[in-house]
Amino acid sequence: MRYLPLTEADRRSMLSAIQASPIKAATVDDLFRDVPKAARRPGPIEGLTNHMGELEVERALGSMAARNLPAGSCPSFLGAGAYRHHVPATVDHLVQRGEFLTAYTPYQPEVSQGTLQVLFEFQTQVALLTGMDVANASMYDGATSCAEAVMMANRVTRRKKAVLSGGLHPHYRDVTTTDARFIGFEADARPTDPMGSEDLAALVDEQTSCVVVQNPSVFGHVRDYTALAQACQARGALLIVVVTEAMSLGLLTPPGAMGADIVAAEGQSLGNTLNFGGPYVGLFAVKEKYVRQMPGRLCGQTVDADGRRGFVLTLSTREQHIRREKATSNICTNSGLCALAFSIHLSLLGEEGFTGLARLNHAKAGQLADRLAGVKGVEIVNDSFFNEFTVRLPKPAAGVVEELAQRRILGGVPVSRLYPGEMEDLLLVAATETNTDSDMDAFAKALSEVLS
Repeated sequence: MRYLPLTEADRRSMLSAIQASPIKAATVDDLFRDVPKAARRPGPIEGLTNHMGELEVERALGSMAARNLPAGSCPSFLGAGAYRHHVPATVDHLVQRGEFLTAYTPYQPEVSQGTLQVLFEFQTQVALLTGMDVANASMYDGATSCAEAVMMANRVTRRKKAVLSGGLHPHYRDVTTTDARFIGFEADARPTDPMGSEDLAALVDEQTSCVVVQNPSVFGHVRDYTALAQACQARGALLIVVVTEAMSLGLLTPPGAMGADIVAAEGQSLGNTLNFGGPYVGLFAVKEKYVRQMPGRLCGQTVDADGRRGFVLTLSTREQHIRREKATSNICTNSGLCALAFSIHLSLLGEEGFTGLARLNHAKAGQLADRLAGVKGVEIVNDSFFNEFTVRLPKPAAGVVEELAQRRILGGVPVSRLYPGEMEDLLLVAATETNTDSDMDAFAKALSEVLS
């Protein structure tokens, strides 16, 4: 009764009431008659038990879960947009306090000062990290932030063509091109660029609203986009810089210093664990002159009638707040708890701690690259990287990764998993502060054995 509360008598009673209505459904199947028959499953799912007791379900799911190899249980070098970092216990302790965990969206500032202040501090941190003037109160994740950035650029420039770098993460590209298909703009997704050598400035014309680049790229390349920003601005287009590894902002030149107009990023690396892919937290920052076209919400600081410091929603450009035709986005919430975890972790680190942690990540990646370069048949593709790089193997990377997993080592992400049927010999490898010297030694040794 806990999961299937309706009895056959209940169903008969409901169908009897429906039959007396204009719908006139004699059976449950009749309720689905508007769905084409070709789209309906003719019977139960093959191999799926009709029903099980709660204890049986727990055992079955536990058995399935035991087949996983969790990233925290073995040497892990996974990256490609989701990174394993150490999250201090303090973060989880604080975000689980009731005033944070169960707080509702802050429509009434007089009863939401804590939530609003958290979001205000989060915005300040994101603006500082990205080198931008202003940041919003978070987005769903990095991929949706990227798509929203392109749509914002279309509004600002009144153009409808976005150039997407071949170094942009394919998930971010796919979300953006899906929006392009249904909203009605052109997404010029450039060929995959594992070497980081594309010339995007030559593609900017009078129809281009923006150019989207990723730094570091999905293949790990670190680039200076100052010249590209200048080329975009000379032609009336905007430069959007995507960052999938927030930890890199502690060491690399921030996008704002390169001249970026919009920054769309994934904040998972701070305060948020891998979580099987979510929920994560999207970062979004812009130049101040574009603030009214920014999606989402903006929290601001003010004073009350008695001169006391207070916080309010300064800008709410969503459909829930203003006329639909004036809305800049249909995003109806923000990843508030994940944003809080981001801010707590960053506050615990402080500026010196964050930059030191970023340096440690880069150093770990350098040490790993040296070890892997010493393995026969392995070639490091990158001429630059932060904490992730691409290696070329003498055999398909997917098979190598499977063999490494059998040795309880998560040896990276095959590029062919992101680009099916392409670049089967390339492997993305990431190293963070969680990787020890023994982890790296074990990886290099196992890789050498698999390749021999």
